[in-house]
Amino acid sequence: MGDANAITAQQHPERRKCRRFNLRYPVHGTFSFGNTVSEFDAVSRNVSIGGLLMETASEISLHSLLNFTMTLQGGIVVRPICLAGEGEAVRLESAQSDPCFAVAVACNRPLMNIEDCVPGAAI
Repeated sequence: MGDANAITAQQHPERRKCRRFNLRYPVHGTFSFGNTVSEFDAVSRNVSIGGLLMETASEISLHSLLNFTMTLQGGIVVRPICLAGEGEAVRLESAQSDPCFAVAVACNRPLMNIEDCVPGAAI
């Protein structure tokens, strides 16, 4: 008789292509939907080279295009490190008791390090 966990893993393969890291850092950027461009501030919940899940008070529509910077700072980070990305909002979650939204962003290309980091500056 086979291992039940092995059977479950075969029936429900992992959908993520990249390893995720639980990182909470400030994110700032812009999103566009149609002809409208708006700014947002958020906090990352988890991050991979191909995207991120972030929490924001901004109402970002599904399939909106986003440009953002995430600033890694504090703790063991000696000086701020800015990562830039662009992508599409592929999943949205909202809580009735919380004014924040969780937005999953799939990036068009891997997150890139910006040499001259200006915290809070959108790309």
